[in-house]
Amino acid sequence: MDARLRRVNKEITDCKNDKSSNIRIDLIDSSPFHLKGSFPGPQDTPYEGGHFEVDIVIPDSYPFQPVKMKFITKVYHPNVSSASGAICLDILKDAWSPVLTLKSTLISLQSLLCSPEPNDPQDAEVAKHYTTSKRSFDETARYWTQIYAGGPGSRGKVESKEPARDEIAIAGLEKAHVDQFEALGFERSKVIDVLRRLNYRGANVAKIAEDKIVEELLK
Repeated sequence: MDARLRRVNKEITDCKNDKSSNIRIDLIDSSPFHLKGSFPGPQDTPYEGGHFEVDIVIPDSYPFQPVKMKFITKVYHPNVSSASGAICLDILKDAWSPVLTLKSTLISLQSLLCSPEPNDPQDAEVAKHYTTSKRSFDETARYWTQIYAGGPGSRGKVESKEPARDEIAIAGLEKAHVDQFEALGFERSKVIDVLRRLNYRGANVAKIAEDKIVEELLK
């Protein structure tokens, strides 16, 4: 058994024996180098009550090279791509150290949900939402937790496309704003896309002229 395999097997065993952290590591298939990590959303955050899963790929030179991780569960967070689940976290890049483990790295991801870094974003649009209107951001992140991570009020994770009113909530927009421009004859999906890109939220609403929105909608 090579050193990498011994290390990974030990880490999986250690994690299973640690019942207090609520961190889980499971095999995805027969390979011990492709794993699934999971953890509960941290308390007192919009992610509380959710169950978050992470895809883990162990590189050939582990532990001297960082593991590759991305969220399987959709997460609304400045440092996580809302499209791909890619994560912006220093220990997954240049701050990696061989003393770090799979469990400690997953704990760091859990901590990242507590403490977003909008100035070093993975998802620029979400970061703008966070810095423009924290209240609105929290509502959207909580809604994503509900529909994608089985958070409070959900009926299980979303598998199919949500109805239109939910598309507005998923984008972190106000229904009244979408209705306003939809009433001008523009398609709802186009309105949602433009308002999201322009960050038409919170205090930003007063800074963006309606003519500018119409101009974008006409493109």
